[in-house]
Amino acid sequence: MKITSIVENTSCCEEIGCEHGLSLLIETNEHKILFDMGQTDLFAENAEKLGIDLKDVDIAVLSHGHYDHGGGLKRFLELNRKAPVFLNRHAFEPHYNGTEKYIGLNTELQDSERLIFTGEEFHIDDGLTLYACNQKPKRFEINPDNLNVLKDGKFVAEDFCHEQYLMIEENGKRVLVSGCSHKGILNLTDWFQPDVLLGGFHFMKITDEKMLTDCARRLDSFPTEFYTFHCTGTEQFRLMEPHMQRLHYLSAGQTVTI
Repeated sequence: MKITSIVENTSCCEEIGCEHGLSLLIETNEHKILFDMGQTDLFAENAEKLGIDLKDVDIAVLSHGHYDHGGGLKRFLELNRKAPVFLNRHAFEPHYNGTEKYIGLNTELQDSERLIFTGEEFHIDDGLTLYACNQKPKRFEINPDNLNVLKDGKFVAEDFCHEQYLMIEENGKRVLVSGCSHKGILNLTDWFQPDVLLGGFHFMKITDEKMLTDCARRLDSFPTEFYTFHCTGTEQFRLMEPHMQRLHYLSAGQTVTI
């Protein structure tokens, strides 16, 4: 299995652009999967520079309904005419940062026949399953961090019911892919205990060094290999790295083979 970071907050070189967003190409034995599409059309520009033909993608997954993961959805639907896009049924709900800044998806796209809406668990193909985990008990507290959803005319704190995670089982390994891990990276690791976890940790606003190192030590107690990016934060990664034996950062333009 090969995973290439097409778009991320950082870049491995000047030729590959970066933005606050995420897009990954996951190549398994049977499929080419686009996981998230970044904030803008930059993912398409970077893909071309990396020699990736987005027309070859046969499955697309949207991890959740925020603009920095699904902003490139329209462009992808234009470039690729065949791949279904799997997203949670709550993804197009109106998501906000605070009460003023809309951070949701382009609702003009929600009636596209290419979209397949998922629930708590969705089987895509052999070894490919999506999980929402909305019914799972959380051992570790999560913080909505001023993120809200507009329901019945009122802003309520996010419970991130629109977020889903892709489990890939191949060659005897269980690889979990997450966009932002809003339901808690500790909870995800505890629930699935995968061999490998690729995901943002959503720590970029955390400045409490003790909190970060405590979390790093907890994560290190699992036998999981971690590849992180995007909303983890580079400074937060720097503080966590000395306390984890199996933590790596994946910048735009970089590829890892699992």
